[in-house]
Amino acid sequence: MLDSGVNSFFLCGTFNISFLSTCSISSGRQTDLTDHMLSLSPVFVCDQFSFLVFFHFRTSLPAPMFSRNNVSIWSILKKCIGLELSKITMPIVFNEPLSFLQRITEYMEHTYLINKACSLPDSIERMQAVAAFAVSAVASQWDRTGKPFNPLLGETYELTREELGFRLVSEQVSHHPPVSAFHAESLVGDFVFHGSIYPKLKFWGKSVEAEPKGTITLELLKHNEAYTWSNPYCCVHNIILGKLWIEQYGTVEIVNHSTGDKCVLNFKPCGMFGKELHKVEGYIQDKSKKKHCVIYGKWTECMWSVDPQAYEAHKKSERKGDNKKHKNVRTNRDRKSDNDDADDMPEVQETVSVVPGSTLLWRIDSRPAHSASMYNFTNFAMSLNELEPGMEAILAPTDCRFRPDIRAMENGNMDEASKEKERLEEKQRASRKERAKYEEEWSTRWFQMGTNPYTGAQGWLYTGGYFNRNYQDLPNIY
Repeated sequence: MLDSGVNSFFLCGTFNISFLSTCSISSGRQTDLTDHMLSLSPVFVCDQFSFLVFFHFRTSLPAPMFSRNNVSIWSILKKCIGLELSKITMPIVFNEPLSFLQRITEYMEHTYLINKACSLPDSIERMQAVAAFAVSAVASQWDRTGKPFNPLLGETYELTREELGFRLVSEQVSHHPPVSAFHAESLVGDFVFHGSIYPKLKFWGKSVEAEPKGTITLELLKHNEAYTWSNPYCCVHNIILGKLWIEQYGTVEIVNHSTGDKCVLNFKPCGMFGKELHKVEGYIQDKSKKKHCVIYGKWTECMWSVDPQAYEAHKKSERKGDNKKHKNVRTNRDRKSDNDDADDMPEVQETVSVVPGSTLLWRIDSRPAHSASMYNFTNFAMSLNELEPGMEAILAPTDCRFRPDIRAMENGNMDEASKEKERLEEKQRASRKERAKYEEEWSTRWFQMGTNPYTGAQGWLYTGGYFNRNYQDLPNIY
């Protein structure tokens, strides 16, 4: 039997499909694994079985999260209403034990959707897979109310997941404003996924809003296609009082710059009755603006695709039912007391109502049973800061896994984590003063500012060379 604390995968470098479909996996994820593996590049699917590689990743942290119940954030934020929060030092109790570089790596959890897009011959079907990936990339934010650590200038993170078919490198290329650049690529040359993210945070009294600054680019190399989009807004409610809850809202426009196809997704705000909570709805059109399909679902749950006419007929039928259902019904908001300052999270009205004839594009993986005591991490997130034996000799010394404050917090030592965080921030300030004294500019190592060839906008582009493992001249940032 496999250890219950280990997320186990079997990967055949070359294997027979019938072997994969019949192998027994005690973790209970045989179906999901089979689907994910069969969607990978054909390099993993050959006629003859030759060897078997076993992968395992931890599915829990060394210690549970620290309780935030007795900590007041109001004393810190009361003077910051409407201001940008990147320069404000927050108590470590409001963090989660990951760097923001690791947090954006969670975009790659559902890489199988990119691999699926690479395998599809039709551009509209490829757009459906890309749209599902764009939604899945932000799904890990559900209930993730902890703030990731701000990366130090020059901090890096790398991740290679052979069973998912990618490797990634990221770097903190600017501190004020904070900008994180990342570059992921297929291990078999099928795709490149890159971007630079500048999350602009604002405090609005009872909530914190993250504005999605930065463009994401996905290139499907075999099809000579490039897709670009930006993420939706993310808002954490009840920062001062009540139970924290998250919603994402705004319009996400995914453009295929090669074909002219476009997908427009509306991440719906909660609304008065809470009926729209977590819902995503949109459509795919070609360059002539003909709508080919409707995309719908919830970013916390699943996404479906269906013919536009079938969708409109279904919505019309739903609206008739809603008019009867909500007649003379008082909502939770109606019953709230005038002196109740918390914006209670509305009850989820129902799971996604599936339109007959719909095709499932993506469904979220279940989180581990102990997720709530582990910062609401997914299994993928649990593994991101793992430092396995032998990795120290391979990783760049600037890698997030070596940050002592994050490591201490992960181990449950909050006092040490707070002291280390303060020490690292002071060291970074001293380095900045030293550069200013000699009029020296910070020089990034793995990314440089350039023009995105598809949007024409300025962004941080990978210069290459990271995986050559020449790290001799990297700064000592920890």
